[in-house]
Amino acid sequence: MAAIVKEILARPIQLADQVTKAADDAHSFKQDCMELKAKTEKLAALLRQAARAGNDLYERPTRRIIDDTEQVLDKALTLVIKCRANGIMKRVFTIIPAAAFRKTSTQLENSIGDVSWLLRVSASADDRDDEYLGLPPIAANEPILCLIWEQVAILYTGSMEERSDAAASLVSLARDNDRYGNLIIEEGGVAPLLKLIKEGRMEGQEHAARAIGLLGRDPESVEQIVNAGVCNVFAKILKEGHMKVQVVVAWAVSELAGNHPKCQDHFAQNNAIRLLVSHLAFETIQEHSKYAIATKQQMSIHSVVMASNNNQESNTNKKENKEESSHMSHPMGNQSPSQMHNLVTNTMAMRSNSNSTPGQTKQPPLPPQNNQAGSQHSHHGKGNQNSGNAKQQIHQHYNTPVSLAGASIKGREFEDPATKAEMKAMAARALWQLSKGNVAVCRSITESRALLCFAVLLEKGPEDVQSYSAMALMEITAVAEQNSDLRRSAFKPTSPAAKAVVEQLLKIIEKADSELLTPCVKAIGNLARTFRATETRMIGPLVKLLDEREPEVTMEAVIALNKFACTENFLHVNHCKAIIDGGGTKHLIQLVYFGEQMIQIPALILLCYIALHVPDSEVLAQEEVLIVLEWSTKQAHLAEELSVDALLPEAKSRLELYQSRGSRGFH
Repeated sequence: MAAIVKEILARPIQLADQVTKAADDAHSFKQDCMELKAKTEKLAALLRQAARAGNDLYERPTRRIIDDTEQVLDKALTLVIKCRANGIMKRVFTIIPAAAFRKTSTQLENSIGDVSWLLRVSASADDRDDEYLGLPPIAANEPILCLIWEQVAILYTGSMEERSDAAASLVSLARDNDRYGNLIIEEGGVAPLLKLIKEGRMEGQEHAARAIGLLGRDPESVEQIVNAGVCNVFAKILKEGHMKVQVVVAWAVSELAGNHPKCQDHFAQNNAIRLLVSHLAFETIQEHSKYAIATKQQMSIHSVVMASNNNQESNTNKKENKEESSHMSHPMGNQSPSQMHNLVTNTMAMRSNSNSTPGQTKQPPLPPQNNQAGSQHSHHGKGNQNSGNAKQQIHQHYNTPVSLAGASIKGREFEDPATKAEMKAMAARALWQLSKGNVAVCRSITESRALLCFAVLLEKGPEDVQSYSAMALMEITAVAEQNSDLRRSAFKPTSPAAKAVVEQLLKIIEKADSELLTPCVKAIGNLARTFRATETRMIGPLVKLLDEREPEVTMEAVIALNKFACTENFLHVNHCKAIIDGGGTKHLIQLVYFGEQMIQIPALILLCYIALHVPDSEVLAQEEVLIVLEWSTKQAHLAEELSVDALLPEAKSRLELYQSRGSRGFH
């Protein structure tokens, strides 16, 4: 940096010396030239001071201010050289307006003010006075730019408290205006913000992470932030930062991934998926040792049980472990175990048994070691009482401390319940955005315990956690719908995790009065090709949504049923019969006749699939479906739809084959 600054300053310093020398040789306007000389000497002294402080100068404003200063000195030199003419003829033909000296003098004063401000704003916290720096003359045309310069400079050179305040100021600017956010990125604000996240105190880290999330509003901005190394910094915080900072970081990850999906793989490569699932699993399911760090000094009971798999334990130890586990409190509170909780517990046991072999110790995959584990219980000894009840119960049964902190063992169990709930919400939000359209990320999520976590959180979680969990499942199932390998591995009918997810989705759809209804309907539709022939229980609740519901809900229900009834679904005949048995035909006829256009087309397509696959149904004859199809062929907006054009004539002709015109009242 020092070499760059010296190179920038070399030319202006040289020009200032030339102006000073030329002013001494002036033969006309001597008094004006002496005034320019005095100001130029003052400016030259500041430029030399800037050259000596090269390492500390903030490069972006330095380039802008020195470029302007160089232009001013160039004009001053031209003016002073004109005053050196000493012949009568030269003086006659050399015209120097009186206003030229006033203008040049003013420009030199402005340059002095700009360079002085640059030196003050680039000074370290110890050398800078506490007084307000003010705005330099260069800020007359763009004051916000100089305000950004000042805050970014403080991020580089200020104390921890000053850097925290500067980050908060940048948060306000980025939130107010997209252009301000772009200016912060252009003026080099990302690097010091990331440095503050790594080195700062908790409040400063929160402000800096929030600023990063606000700055990534478009793909270009996110690309620059990712190139600055945000993925590695965020992964480190998610692993070992304070939970309140982790909440903001998880939110920022969701913002960056949502605005630029290409960064999903970068976060995945930095282990962000596993860390986020760890936060989701913490106190959600009892055994998530896949994300726990086992140390010689301190290991959780769950890690011990899972690692040993009870193969090398004595009968006495087995009995003691069972008795101790029976006293473990439910992760969602002091409630009686529900059917969902039993399913989760059984799944954990099945995975433990299936992944181990006789005579071999089961070793779960471990994230990188956290060296600060040993001191955290003493550091957080005075935890919130509301979150400590379960902890006290555990300590009554075990002599060693129990850690359920997953990938980070920095005392997360001592956080207050509100922070824990917010952490789960932001982790689910981040996983939702990271999973959009990304097969690798979805595979990483489904191979973990995340599906079980989502199932439990859909049943028991707070409202925002439920919402983000439903959205995440919607995106994961959408990817699985398009990728047969992922669909077969993650959502096979025998998978307890998949069963748990489907169970919760169906409960929400059957209840039909939740804001989660739309994403849950989409998720069930995405899973249409994973169900067995004997499983038709999801058809009835979807058919009920066709009757006088909000247009958006009705449309999603029709689209989901289309995925069950389409030709690509191997069990389309079974599903079409289930739709007919559930009374779906009469609802579809009403939607084709009287529904909005966004519902009419998918409803007509579904009716065509049913007529195509079950043409011999008596219900179709009784409901006069053929008349509906004939009417649809005469409606231009329906017949011209590409998805309807190929399907409607075939369905109509097939229905005519099985049902005579007389039986439907045609005479």
